[in-house]
Amino acid sequence: MKESSLEKKLLHYTGKAIADFNMIRSGDRIMVCLSGGKDSFTMLCMLQMLRRRARGKFELFAFTLDQAQPGWDDTKLRQWLEDTGIPYEILREDTYTIVKSKIPEGETYCSLCSRLRRGIIYHYAEDKGFNKIALGHHRDDMIRTLLMSIFYNGEIRSMPPKLLSDNKRHIVIRPLAYCQENDIAQYALERGFPIIPCNLCGSQENLVRQKVKVLIDQLAKENPKVPSNMLHALTSVKLSQLMDRKLWDFKGLETVQADSQDVGEEVLFEVEGDS
Repeated sequence: MKESSLEKKLLHYTGKAIADFNMIRSGDRIMVCLSGGKDSFTMLCMLQMLRRRARGKFELFAFTLDQAQPGWDDTKLRQWLEDTGIPYEILREDTYTIVKSKIPEGETYCSLCSRLRRGIIYHYAEDKGFNKIALGHHRDDMIRTLLMSIFYNGEIRSMPPKLLSDNKRHIVIRPLAYCQENDIAQYALERGFPIIPCNLCGSQENLVRQKVKVLIDQLAKENPKVPSNMLHALTSVKLSQLMDRKLWDFKGLETVQADSQDVGEEVLFEVEGDS
């Protein structure tokens, strides 16, 4: 299939993110988490095309987790994977029942659901010998997470494009870190991916992430650079302009100032003496 202009754009930004953050190296065995959504389908296609360009210097394996949610049907997904020729496995683990039993009706399931899913993914990757795990989070996921963390957790954090897990056993990469959700959605329509909707949390109203999405979209209507500026902010942190006492000894700044002034006077005196 001939590359469309949209595909070229997505491929460019995927390749740039991989290069900027050194996500993929020769010999890597990458487990691509294919959820059945537009983002993970797009990511897998981008990685497959980049693998061809790299002449197969890294491996790809598609991993899909069937969490036993109502309405789950992976028939078309299986056929799509067979047609692409990418090695894959669809693993069934009933996390749906656990989430429904632990979370009261009306509350969001995302946090527990994602923790259970992450545990299964990490265990599978370690068991099968994959040294990289690829997730389909994109630019807009990253900037929304930043605002959510500030507004609701009181922390400045987001999703890094490359992450070493706490136990130091897994490296997680996000190749779509520079890609826009609107482009991904359009590309999914263009390619006709067999999308599997999430029936667990997708139907819940007033999710925090949706509120943050609306806020950013509204600001972007007034200034289209807002989303890209937010992404750039994640790469341009001015620690001296923040107030984290673990990073700065505010009580000792006067001492630093005095030491700096003393050094300045000594240098100045030497310069004058030499002249």
